[in-house]
Amino acid sequence: MLKAVILIGGPQKGTRFRPLSLDTPKPLFPIAGLPLIQHHIKACKRLASCKEILIIGSYTTTTMAQFVNDMQIEYSPVIIRYLQEFTPLGTGGGLYHFRDQVRAGNPTAFFLLNGDVCADFPLEELWAFHEERPNALVTIMGTEATRQQSIHYGCMVQEPTTKAVTHYVEKPSSYISTLINCGVYVCSLQIFHTMADALQKEKTGFYSNGQGSPPPGYMSFEQDVLSPLAGTNKLFAMQVGNWWSQVKTAGSAIYANRHYLELQPRPQRQPGHVLPHVHVHPTADVDCTAVIGPNVSVGEGVTIKAGVRIKESIVLNNATINEHALVMYSVVGQGASVGEWSRVEGTPSDPDPDKPFAKMDNVPLFNSEGRLNPSITVLGSGVVVPAERIVLNSIVLPHKQLSRSFKNEIIL
Repeated sequence: MLKAVILIGGPQKGTRFRPLSLDTPKPLFPIAGLPLIQHHIKACKRLASCKEILIIGSYTTTTMAQFVNDMQIEYSPVIIRYLQEFTPLGTGGGLYHFRDQVRAGNPTAFFLLNGDVCADFPLEELWAFHEERPNALVTIMGTEATRQQSIHYGCMVQEPTTKAVTHYVEKPSSYISTLINCGVYVCSLQIFHTMADALQKEKTGFYSNGQGSPPPGYMSFEQDVLSPLAGTNKLFAMQVGNWWSQVKTAGSAIYANRHYLELQPRPQRQPGHVLPHVHVHPTADVDCTAVIGPNVSVGEGVTIKAGVRIKESIVLNNATINEHALVMYSVVGQGASVGEWSRVEGTPSDPDPDKPFAKMDNVPLFNSEGRLNPSITVLGSGVVVPAERIVLNSIVLPHKQLSRSFKNEIIL
C-alpha cells in the first residue's frame, strides 16, 4: 500500500501570483479546467496501490473543505484528507508534524509532491526506480535545466552508474549541475528518523541563537533533509524527460495550461470555432461566431459573445467577453467584463525555444529601472473594461472599472 502527500503552503506564500490568489487559493486555481492540485490527485489515483492522499498546508480547514469533499466523492475509494498546520512549518516541518497520519496503516512508502509544480507525473516509473534500490530513503524526480537557470532550483550531482546523489544544494550561489530537483519524491518511512535528527539540530540552533531563527518545528525538506542525505548512498535521483514546470506567476499558469490541455483527451464537440487545445466548461455560453484557441480554458458560467477572439488565455468563472473583443496571453478574473471591440493582451513568458532544457524565467515584477517587466495581462475579479479600450501588459486589481486604456501599468 502506498500513500501520497501534497504540500500546498499557505496564504502568506504565492505573493507573485497575486491578484489571482486574492480570491482563490493558489492550489485551487483552475488550470486546464481543474484546480492546480487536482492534477496531482489524478496522477496519484492512477497508481492502483495508492490508497490515501494527504494534503498539508496552513490554509484554514474551511478554505479547503469543499474542495476536499468534492475530491473524496470524485476519486473514491481513495481517501483524501486535508491537514492544517498550526503555523507555517516549511516544506519538511508540516510533513514531520503529521508523521503519524502518514505512517498510519503502515504504507510501504509515500509520494511527496510540491503543490506548485505542474508535470506529466511519471509516478509509476518513479516508484519502480525507488523499489529497485532497497537502501534508498528518498528518490527525487529530476530534470535538466540550462546552466544559467539551474541555480534557481535545487541542484544535484549524481553518480552515473547507481544514480545516487552525491551532492545536493538548494539554490546555489554558483553553478553546480544542470540536474535539478522537480519537487516530486518517493520516500521510505525511515525518512522520519532522519527528519527527527534534523529537527533536533534546528531546535538546538533556535535555542542557542535566539532571535532571527525559524520557530521550533520549522524545517526545510530540501536544506535540512536532502542536503545531509547526499553522499550517504540513501538519496537517489531519476532523471526524466517529461514536461515539468513550476507555477510561481500568472504567466507560468498560462504555460502550464497549454501543456495540461495537450495531455487531456479532446472533447468530441465544443461550441464556437475551436482550435486545439481548448477546455470549455459545459455551462459556458459561447457564440458560434467566436474563435477560441489555441490553449484556452473557459470556466463555469462564462459568456463569450459574437465575433470574440481568445487565444493563450484563461477565462475564469462568470466572466463576460463582449462582442468582437480580443483576449490574448491574459487571465480574465471571476465576474470580470471585457467591453465590445476592446483588446486585452499580454506578453508571453514562455521558456526560450532556442535553448534546450530551458525552464520558465519567473522574472520579478519590476526590472532594475523600476519599470514593470512585460508579462501576461491579469484582470482581477469583477474588473470592468469598457468598450474600445486597450489593456496591454498590465495587472488590474479586483473590482476596478477602467476609465481609459492602459499599457505596462499596475492599476491599484
